[in-house]
Amino acid sequence: MQSSQRSVPYMDTQFVFGNGPDSPPTTLVLGPNYMASGVLPLVPHSSSLETEKVVVVTKEKYGSVRRIYIVCDEENDPKQTWMIENNPVDEVMVISDSDHMAMFSKPQELCSCLLDIGDRYL
Repeated sequence: MQSSQRSVPYMDTQFVFGNGPDSPPTTLVLGPNYMASGVLPLVPHSSSLETEKVVVVTKEKYGSVRRIYIVCDEENDPKQTWMIENNPVDEVMVISDSDHMAMFSKPQELCSCLLDIGDRYL
């Protein structure tokens, strides 16, 4: 696998050519400079972000966030079952004929699941 860097407008984004240098890129990794350049103009880039604050987990609050697990039924990974059995969830949704990367193998079905979750749990 080869990777290459391109100049403006992609700045420090890395392009990976998994099918060889004469084929189109198969993957890209957005670099930090590119991300900070205005790709996300509405996201503040300061240390006061809500996501950077310390979250205290307590017994009283444990389980207060609803959990839904989406199973990709063609993945055949015992970790999926283990995670569901050892981390109780409110619901298990199954995307039929999907592998580990449901966003590529079944994007419409994944989108439907996420919209359904948003409608019912938010």
